[in-house]
Amino acid sequence: MLVEEIIGDGEIIVRDKVAIAIDRLRAFEPEGGYYLAFSGGKDSVVIKALADMAGVKYDAHYNLTTVDPPELVQFIKEKHRDVIINYPKESMWKLIIRHGMPPTRLVRYCCLDLKEHGGAGRICVTGIRKAESAKRSKRKPFEVVTPQIKNKMLFDDNDEDRKLFENCTVKGKRVVNPIIDWTDGDVWEFIRTRGVLYCSLYDEGWKRLGCIGCPMADKSRTKQFQKWPKYKLQYIKTFDRMIARRIERGLPCGKQFESGQTCFDWWIQGKQYDDGSFDDQIEME
Repeated sequence: MLVEEIIGDGEIIVRDKVAIAIDRLRAFEPEGGYYLAFSGGKDSVVIKALADMAGVKYDAHYNLTTVDPPELVQFIKEKHRDVIINYPKESMWKLIIRHGMPPTRLVRYCCLDLKEHGGAGRICVTGIRKAESAKRSKRKPFEVVTPQIKNKMLFDDNDEDRKLFENCTVKGKRVVNPIIDWTDGDVWEFIRTRGVLYCSLYDEGWKRLGCIGCPMADKSRTKQFQKWPKYKLQYIKTFDRMIARRIERGLPCGKQFESGQTCFDWWIQGKQYDDGSFDDQIEME
């Protein structure tokens, strides 16, 4: 787990990624401790272990979504009892009915309402990595997340950027991403060499753990509903209630919204209907 770094005069030095991650954590440890965003996945167990190695103060938080894999929730409760579980004001089922539509790749209100909150006014630690997606490849070790996402401020490891991050007065949430430049191989090497406990779902072949039915999971959603069929039934029942609510409000219901089952088929399979109503760019009312 070595990485080459170029310092100011062009000299190339080689450092261990674990040492770099620990240095990032120690650099900005707040007096009250970090807010560590914990999902129970492989990246989360790594940043939590690194925080312990760094000797920094933190409190870890898990945002329960109500559509979490049961095995993941059980793992957190049994192996990470110090993690604070934050329960949502509304379940996923109530959110769907209130919004009048299922979450899609383009309209992911569920992330905003169920996951992307907490840590306001604090310095947060996340397990975000560039290797996870093209969008995340642009992320940096230190960030300031402002109320308007387009104004997010990104900072690197150099001394000037670190000073700017530390002294930033912009209203927003400061974030430290200690393993931002780690690969999947780095994560698993750390877990295995350090004996870090992880959720058993990975041993069943799951690559990423997240909400059951998440539209960002693409084809793996079919596999999810095969493993957790009760969640499929609950989604269909919820879609039925959602459609009834749309009718009460006088909102349009095309063929995709004829029933909870047709809605589920459109949502999970991308099935299209002749009337062209409600495609993947459906807008919230």
